[in-house]
Amino acid sequence: MAKTMFGAMPSWTRVDTKAEPKNERPEANLSYEKAEVGHRNQDQTMNSSTPIQLSQYQPTWKRKFNVEKRKLWDIFSTAAIEIEHIGSTAIENLPSKPIIDIAVKIKNHKDADGFIKALAQIGYDFYPTRSSTERHFFAKGTPVKFHLSIAYTDRGGFWDRQILFRDFLRSNQEARDEYAKLKEELLQKDPSGKGYTEGKTDFVHQILYLAGKKG
Repeated sequence: MAKTMFGAMPSWTRVDTKAEPKNERPEANLSYEKAEVGHRNQDQTMNSSTPIQLSQYQPTWKRKFNVEKRKLWDIFSTAAIEIEHIGSTAIENLPSKPIIDIAVKIKNHKDADGFIKALAQIGYDFYPTRSSTERHFFAKGTPVKFHLSIAYTDRGGFWDRQILFRDFLRSNQEARDEYAKLKEELLQKDPSGKGYTEGKTDFVHQILYLAGKKG
C-alpha cells in the first residue's frame, strides 16, 4: 500500500492522477494564490506568546456563530454576498481552538475599508499586518473569541479555499479524524504551538487538491 506523511495511504486520498502533469503543485490546479487555508497568523491568538490549546467540538460554537452572523448582516446588508462559518469550529467532531472563524464575501476589495469603523463598534479590531491581498482580518474579544475575514470575489481565492476545506472535512470522517490526529501530534511535539500552522500545511494542500478534483 502506498504511503504518505500520515502512514498508509488512506482511502480518501485516492484519486485518478494518470492525467496529472508531472511536478505540478496540487494547489496550482485550483488556481489559488496560496494553497494554505489561511495565513500563518490565522492560527495564532493575538498574543503570540499564548500557547495554542485545543478543545473538543462544542455545539455552542454554531449557536455563537449564528448570533454573530445576524450582527454582521446588519452591518454589511446588501454588500455581503455570503456570510459563512469557516475553520475547525465549523466542523463537527473536530477538535479546535475555541475561536470562531467567520468569513464575509463581498464583490470588491476596495469596499472593505468602509466597514472597519462599523465593525469596531461591535468589538472587531482590524489587523492590517494580518490581512493580505485576499482579505481584511479582524479579531474580537479579550481573549479572542472571534476571527473575521472580509474576502473579495475580485481578488484571491481565500473564500474558495475555506469552503472547499470545510466541506470536504464535514463530509469525510476519515480525513477529519486524520486532521484531528495531526493537530494533537503537533501540539504534543511542541506545546507552545510555534510550528502548529506550518505543520498542517502539507495536509491542507492535500485536502484542497482532493476537494478540487472531486468538486
